[in-house]
Amino acid sequence: MKTLSLPARFSMSALAAAMILVGCSTTKPTEKIKLDLPSQYRESQSDLDGAWKVARPADGVDRGTWWAVFDDTDLSKLISEATRSNSTLAVALARVREARATAGLVDADRAFQLNTGVGPTRQRDSTSASTQWRAQVNASYEVDLFGRLSDNSRAARLDAQGQEAAYRSVLLALQADVAQQYFSIRSLDSELDVLQKTIRLRQEALRLVQHRYDAGDISELDVAQAKTELSTAQAEEERVERGRSQRDHALAILLGKAPAQFTLATAPLRPVVVSVPPGLPSDLLERRPDIAQAQRQLAAASARIGAAKAAFFPSLTLTGTAGYESNELRNLFQWSSRSWLLGPLVGTALTLPLLDGGRNKANLARADANYESLVANYRQQVLVGFQDVEDNLSALRTLDSQIRFESEAVGSANLATRLAESRYRNGSASYLEVIDAQRSSLSAQRAESQSVGQRAVASVGLIRALGGGWGS
Repeated sequence: MKTLSLPARFSMSALAAAMILVGCSTTKPTEKIKLDLPSQYRESQSDLDGAWKVARPADGVDRGTWWAVFDDTDLSKLISEATRSNSTLAVALARVREARATAGLVDADRAFQLNTGVGPTRQRDSTSASTQWRAQVNASYEVDLFGRLSDNSRAARLDAQGQEAAYRSVLLALQADVAQQYFSIRSLDSELDVLQKTIRLRQEALRLVQHRYDAGDISELDVAQAKTELSTAQAEEERVERGRSQRDHALAILLGKAPAQFTLATAPLRPVVVSVPPGLPSDLLERRPDIAQAQRQLAAASARIGAAKAAFFPSLTLTGTAGYESNELRNLFQWSSRSWLLGPLVGTALTLPLLDGGRNKANLARADANYESLVANYRQQVLVGFQDVEDNLSALRTLDSQIRFESEAVGSANLATRLAESRYRNGSASYLEVIDAQRSSLSAQRAESQSVGQRAVASVGLIRALGGGWGS
């Protein structure tokens, strides 16, 4: 019986392994995850039944100057300045360029490679030594047999697109942060305006009470109470000033400036009556850049699983060399010194991994685990997006009613204050009644100012939650 030699058996084993691997599946997991989404938002008042549609990513669409709907020149200037100067946005842009460059490096592995070189080779045997001069052009190209190179290239491109989505997410967050800080400061300005008017009224009231005390009409208790109310209002003014300064400092940082280099001039908040249509829940998957980033990370992970599977299969690299060789440098470029070689210089053209210490298996397991984590991350980003929209829709709905009630409370409190002051001047009420009415009036006015500011902030929050300007 004839037996095979060791090299022959090894070759047959390698061939058998190659055939088994070729029969294996290189199927990648899906890049799109099915989600059980509602047909409309719970807080939305619009009838959208039957209006469901398949989402098509549109996070790259220009959102335009969505803040223009607030018709505030100061706000527009601040957002434009922040877009030019914010350091966090500059970091995000640099990461986009880095990711694009990385994608270019990965694409280079798929391209035809050509290089040249000139130099000597010194060699010696048992009888003599010699120097061989070479001037050669080397060419190589790896055939993408099982899609490993194309999968790596696709993954790198998706990474770059994910960084672009991350940049748009940072840009939107920056614009929204500037707008929300701006409206919060303006709301505090409105509170300060109320407090300053209250302080002037209480100073006038203290002079009146002091005059009546000097005339012997009232006791010193009324004077002490008037002084207490004045000092309390002045202390509250300082507290609000402190909060305004801190938000002013935060706004300066968003603009890329030190707090000492910027301050926003004081101006009370104008009521914001912008109404933002939420649209369809599927629009959220199209528009929010953070969801788009999560989806592209998921797609990149899927492509990397394909590349990890392809590493188990044979790879084919074609190489060639052409140029000149000579023992004498002066004869190197003579026509008779020309030479060429097709095929690998070292090893074989078709290679198959047999024993790698489990490297390929570990790479595949890591790619699978990364994909599973990104699936969960994508689902979570979608849920967070819906929560953001619902939260801001709820805030706007309740704040509209709250502001209406508070406006009525302000009118009633002002009337009560006027009546209490009139009764006190006529001697038919104590000063405590006046103080109580004034406190109620101040509290109602401040509450209304705060709610108007919160509504403006929630309007910006809804635009941000929806992924930017809704008219684009």
